[in-house]
Parts: sequence; C-alpha cells; structure tokens
Amino acid sequence: MDNDRIASLIHLYEDGALNRRDIIRKLIGCTGSLTAAMAVLESTGLAQTTTAACAGDVRVAENDPAVYGEMLTLYGSGPLYAYQARPSVDSFTQARPAVLVVHENQGLTSYIKDVTRRIAKAGYVGIAVDLLSRQGGTGQFPTAETAMAAYNRTTQEERRADMLSTLFTIREQPYVIRDKLGAIGFCAGGGNVYDLAINTDQLSAAVVYYGPAPNPVDQVSKITAPLLGIYPELDRGTTGPLSSVLSTLVAGNKRYSLHIYENTNHAFHNDTGPRYDAGAACDAWSKTLVFLNEHLR
Repeated sequence: MDNDRIASLIHLYEDGALNRRDIIRKLIGCTGSLTAAMAVLESTGLAQTTTAACAGDVRVAENDPAVYGEMLTLYGSGPLYAYQARPSVDSFTQARPAVLVVHENQGLTSYIKDVTRRIAKAGYVGIAVDLLSRQGGTGQFPTAETAMAAYNRTTQEERRADMLSTLFTIREQPYVIRDKLGAIGFCAGGGNVYDLAINTDQLSAAVVYYGPAPNPVDQVSKITAPLLGIYPELDRGTTGPLSSVLSTLVAGNKRYSLHIYENTNHAFHNDTGPRYDAGAACDAWSKTLVFLNEHLR
C-alpha cells in the first residue's frame, strides 16, 4: 500500500476536500478492497463519523445581502489572486479594519471563502489570498489532490511574500484602516500566520487554528502582535509542541490567549469535513471575534 498517499487522502477528507464516497473510492484504489479501505477509516476513527448540522447564522451565503464579495487580481511577483468580502453597508465610504484569511493546503476553497464572508459580516474587510497564484491559481487544479500537490511545491519564502503583498496592498485601500490589520489561518494556513507574525510588525492581531508550530519554536519570540491559538486536544501533532510555544511566549512577555478544545480533532472548525464539531467551532469563532474586536477596533 502507498501509505503516504493514504495519509494525504485522510488529511484531505478531514479538511472536507473529499466527500465520503470519494474517500472510500480512492482508498479502495490504494488498498485493493472495500474491506481494507474501511479498515483504514476505522483506524482513524472516521468510519462512522457523522457531521453535525452547522449552527444557525454561521455560514454566510455568496448572495447574502449583508456582504459584498469578489475575486481580485493583485500584483506581487506576478498576478496574485484573492477573494475579498466587505460589509455591504458603507462598504465604499467607511474605513474598517482588515483581516487576512490564510487557507489550508488545498488552496482557496469554498470553505475559506465562506470564512472570509463571516469576517465581513462581523464588520471587517476580509481578504483571502490564493497561495497557489504563482501556479495559476487554485482554479487550475481540478481535484483536491492536485491542489495539495501544487501547494507542496510552494516555498515558505514565496508564501510569506504573497501574504505580505496582499496585506500591504489591502492596507492602502480607502476602505481599510491601514494600521488595524489582522490575520487568521487554518491548518497549514495557521503555520503561515505564525510565519507572517514572526516576519512583520504590521499585524495588530494574529489567530492560529491548529497550525503547526514554527521550527525552531523560539522564533515565536519575534512575534509582536497579540496571538490567539485555537487547538484540538486529539490532534497531538499540533498540540504536542504547544508547551514549548507557551513557555517562549511567557518568557518573552508576549500577549497571547490559548484554547484547547477537549475531545476535538484536527479541522474541527471546518463544517465541510467529518471532524467538524459544532459546539467547539462556534465557541472558537465567538472567541475569535471577541479577540479581533479587542485588538482591531
């Protein structure tokens, strides 16, 4: 069996990039039988997983009249694609804080666009950069697997440059308060938010959802923005290094808030995937909005 591909498929399924039919079909291709495919799902605790209904007023539809969303083309090292969402009321006349939304390793997905609209509905300018822009954009990759492979071809330096280009472009817009900038990232995007916060002092708030810790961890001592960390208890790969992150933040007298949600797993905020936990996700989002309001208003 191709264990690396199986691990990638499971990750995509957890993040909502594959539905249940797709994951079973692809696992059969890897393992050779339905029985073996189901055994893989059993071993990850996903065989009988059901996704709870999303709590009311969480998702924001593309046609929600309270939000104006659009794709933009910015320019950094070539065309840089981004999805922007703003409150419809006074969207062109009232300057607001802006929040950069950083996607997981499957590119600019519908889930991330929805999160960007949630940011806008909370009264901010949300902008989600497509970190696959240098390869033509997420739309050039027809499957989650090819999009993830494209993401894996990017480098940290490229991703950092594209995040900074987006941030520095959005802050110059007349509808943005240029010194009130935040960033929020999920999974790999959380790791990118760590990197962004380490390498710029232009952020007033940084939010990391189950992002991998910087390596080496002591880099977090360079972070100047207040930091909110949202983590799942059962995702040991991301929660494991938190003690070192925490000790470094404390030693550096940094401003931070850290929440670990009991009995939740990776991608629990993603309501398109099987790990979604409505209670934890809604509480985490509430804490996120309180944090952003405290530091960006």
